[in-house]
Order: sequence, then structure tokens, then C-alpha cells
Amino acid sequence: MILHSKVFGTGDPIVFLHTGLQTGESDFSEIKEQLEGAHQVILLDLRGHGKSFSDKLDDFLVDSIEDINETFQSLKIEDAHIVGCSLGAFVALGYAKKYPNHLKSLTISGVMSELPSNWPQLHKEDTIKQTMLLEDHATVEYFNQLHDSDWKQFLHMARDENWYPLALTNDISDVKVPMLFIVGEGNKAEVKTASQYQTMKEDVHVSVIPFASHLVHSQQPRQFVTTLQQFINHYTVVIN
Repeated sequence: MILHSKVFGTGDPIVFLHTGLQTGESDFSEIKEQLEGAHQVILLDLRGHGKSFSDKLDDFLVDSIEDINETFQSLKIEDAHIVGCSLGAFVALGYAKKYPNHLKSLTISGVMSELPSNWPQLHKEDTIKQTMLLEDHATVEYFNQLHDSDWKQFLHMARDENWYPLALTNDISDVKVPMLFIVGEGNKAEVKTASQYQTMKEDVHVSVIPFASHLVHSQQPRQFVTTLQQFINHYTVVIN
């Protein structure tokens, strides 16, 4: 399916893929404002999010990778820098592995290559929080207005303790484009993953940003953008 998109600015395209239960605009509005003067910024709504309506979510990652490919074709994007955070990082990583010829670079955040030893407890705590979220009428109304699809399905899928796509994230040696992994220092599992990723291939760059955790792009947006721009500018110079 062709995903709903918003395009801002002109120049080298950067495609942003949002976190779970967000949209392109709700997740990246501040980052967009910092970049659109020098780049074409493309904000996508992943399937089942925002205005990308879908009731087929049973094979979300596989389908989402093809969604990105169809959307690139629809927008006539030959190649682009792609940036994915958390859920969006899974899709971006999968896309980079399958369609490297369509990418100039890959930037991700919010990803683990292995689960921490206390994962069962962390998952239990997340499930409790999600249940409380569904009982908060104001929050439910907010997400109802944000998404055309049944967003609650994503919470139901996340109740499976084995939902995390480790088969995708535990090895990035087959990524064929330059890669930047931005992590918040507060998430120790992701910091550990950064070190592991650097041992897998040479052109992996890592930035550990202080006073941030899993949602580093929203917790420290200016530092996120500065690091992203340095990475993109470096490879633009190298390629040219």
C-alpha cells in the first residue's frame, strides 16, 4: 500500500519513520523544522497509523517494508536517507536489508540486538501501563483522533512476550549502506547494542546522547538533528 506522506522543503530527501502509536507529524514536527531548510523532509505514516488506514496488521514488518517501497515509487524517490525510531527503526532496518539500492544511508534509534535479562519483568510492566492507557478516556480519545485505523491492535500484539523482532535486529552485517545508530545513555540495553553493532561492520557510526533514553529523538531533538546532519554531510562529501 502507498503510505500517507507529508513532504517539506527541497534538496536531498530524508524519509522519517515514526515510533509506535505516533505519526510522521506527531513524532517529527520539531525535527522537520530544523531540517527542511536544507533537505526535502518526508514524513510517513506507517500502516495502521495516522492516515495510512489498514486493518491488515498480522504481518506488520514484512508488509511495511513493501509499503515503503511502493511509497518511494509513488513519490518518485530513486534513493534517500532513511531515519527510523523504535517501531520505525525496525521497518527502516528491514528496508535497508532488502532494498539497499534505494538508500543513501540508514539512521536508527531505539533498537536492541538482544533482550536484557530482566525482559520478562520489563514486558510485564509495559503490559500493565498499556492496560492503564486503555482505561484513560482522554488518552483513548486522543489516539482515536490521531489514527484512522484500530490502533488498539498494536497494544494487543505487544502483549506477546516474544513480540520483539530479534531475527531482524541481532545482526546488521548484511546492511550495505552507511549506518548511524543514535542511542540515549539512559537505555543500557541499547547502549550495549551500539557497541555490538560496531563490531559487525566498518561503516557503522554510533552517537550516545546524554540525558535521553529510548525516545532520544524526542527527548533531545537538537542533538539528534546535529548528529544526523553531520552523518549525512560526511557521506554526501565522500560520495561526491
